[in-house]
Amino acid sequence: MIIVGANNIISPLGWTSEENYKNVIAGKSGISIQDNTELSDAAFPVALIDNNILATALDANMDIKGYSRLEQLSILSLKEVVSSVDVKSPETGFIFSTTKGNVEYLNSDAGNQGLYLAHTAQNIADYFGFVSTPYVISNACISGVAALVTAKRLISSGIYNNVVILGADILSKFVVSGFQSFQSLSAEPCKPYDANRDGLSLGEAVASVVISKTDGQVKNGAVELVNGAISNDANHISGPSRTGEGLFRAIQQTLKDGGNVDVISSHGTATPYNDDMESHAISRSGFSEVPVSGLKGYFGHTLGAAGVLESIISICGLKENKIIATKGLQQQGVVEPITVATENITAPIRGLLKLMSGFGGCNAAVYFKKHE
Repeated sequence: MIIVGANNIISPLGWTSEENYKNVIAGKSGISIQDNTELSDAAFPVALIDNNILATALDANMDIKGYSRLEQLSILSLKEVVSSVDVKSPETGFIFSTTKGNVEYLNSDAGNQGLYLAHTAQNIADYFGFVSTPYVISNACISGVAALVTAKRLISSGIYNNVVILGADILSKFVVSGFQSFQSLSAEPCKPYDANRDGLSLGEAVASVVISKTDGQVKNGAVELVNGAISNDANHISGPSRTGEGLFRAIQQTLKDGGNVDVISSHGTATPYNDDMESHAISRSGFSEVPVSGLKGYFGHTLGAAGVLESIISICGLKENKIIATKGLQQQGVVEPITVATENITAPIRGLLKLMSGFGGCNAAVYFKKHE
């Protein structure tokens, strides 16, 4: 059995998983209008990690001041989880999930090794003394869930007993201008599944979690990572399948051995095509009446961190039998009938399905089960 263990989230809503979850349940959002010329020539809604809080944290961790901002945040997050495993054991793996890494180095020396994702991952691994070679997963927006699926497979194959997963992305003008060029950013905080949705909001976050094999009896409330799958619909470099074919197949493969789904933690970017595509996949899977919870109204789209962060928050809800409201939704408007949660709901929950989709037609799903 593979169990979800120690975890941490650093985001605009807090510096621990517990603080982030508490603020989500309270309905708070990290998205605000920011006039930051280092990111965009015009003010726009975005969720940014507070550099003043980071500076205070660095004063207490002087040994990481020479690292990049992404690496600093990553190390601070991992410090909260790695004590639960032996990083110097070859039976402990490390996976780094990101879409852009230290992409801001494009503006510096062209020979800067920090641009390479493998170099960034090794820097972080070396800080903690991992003896295993890091895995890097950079597969657009599904990277975080792909990392969870990969960790499950590595453990199931007997390669590792524990895998530490880090999902991390911060924002730069390169990242923001890329989404602006696709005209995919909303002028307001994002509105997932809303009839008037017009684009996503970006966000910064770092999230880390330990996945472990256990041969003994699990405690009540323990959450098992049961299965997961990755697919590609090969529709278009920036547009998902109109019928949700790829995501539908990922869901079917994830649940091929069965499992009750009591809540779906969706991708929910608030772009017109993505949300419609998800409604197709969810409906085709027979889950039209299963509550759907989208979290990007709280954090924005955190790219390579999203799958890890949103899984952790959803698992917090799973443990407390809480279905989390989809922030920003006022009037539902997707092509297929699905049940999007508009308020926090307390209900018996045992099975959680997490979905992600991304550029290039990639899709991923992972299924968690609570033991009672």
